[in-house]
Amino acid sequence: MQCIGISSKPGDSRAIELAGELRDWLLARRCSVVVDANLADSLGAGAGECLPLGSMADRVELVVVLGGDGTLLHVARQFIDSQVPILGINLGRLGFLTETPIGSMFDAVAEILAGNLKTKHHFSLHAESWRGDEKLGEGHAMNDVVLQRREHPRMIGFELLARDQLVFRMRGDGLVLATPAGSTAYALSAGGPIVHPEVDAISVVPVCPHTLSNRPIIVPANDVIQLHLVESPLPAALNLDGQEHMVVHEGDRVLIRKGGMISLVYLPERHYYQVLRSKLNWAGQVEQGPGN
Repeated sequence: MQCIGISSKPGDSRAIELAGELRDWLLARRCSVVVDANLADSLGAGAGECLPLGSMADRVELVVVLGGDGTLLHVARQFIDSQVPILGINLGRLGFLTETPIGSMFDAVAEILAGNLKTKHHFSLHAESWRGDEKLGEGHAMNDVVLQRREHPRMIGFELLARDQLVFRMRGDGLVLATPAGSTAYALSAGGPIVHPEVDAISVVPVCPHTLSNRPIIVPANDVIQLHLVESPLPAALNLDGQEHMVVHEGDRVLIRKGGMISLVYLPERHYYQVLRSKLNWAGQVEQGPGN
């Protein structure tokens, strides 16, 4: 890899400082560096080539993201189906997606430049909102698509259909539709299962259902899911990764289907269950065999 992109959490002085250090480190190793245009003013002179995130995918072979999972989600949506691997450097809290700690940043990038990496492909979700025959908006999510009430305190009512068949009708605070990558985010907080990234499925997780028999279910990722908002005293919200928002009115419908792929890069020694044990503070250590 010879051309590396850098992006960071906007307005975060620590992330900006580290981005500058990484840029200089890469340039010293004769790599070409493309910096997120939002960073150009903060990095000052010598920032190198600057491009908007949406234009980076055709230029770089790797993008390094400095921030938390929210920053990575924002960047990842710009790289759907680009096959450009994304390395997340964790400046946030849990960091399920941005696993690499700050102290390991240069070592990790050096290993990747040497070809010691593995890439995992995560599917996204594509959501459309409709009113009759008019499409009101659309967008992508790496983690989850969430239908929920907005500022009003009353429950909303909606129907969920899959394969054009009614699955359930529910009243409550909302519903989370999560990819396996997003199963450890809002869906987990709402009582959903953890889904291994290699499972091709979508988690359907009710949020505070009025009827306790409404439970999370897992559906095949290739199913087209429809949500019909049948009861809402005021407009509801459709949120994509908690970052892109659409307004949904009573009578509107939402279509959710499997979207394009996002590539995250990890070092070879990383494995998923170790990440779960570490991030979720699960008990238990790897047992040592005889003679160890």
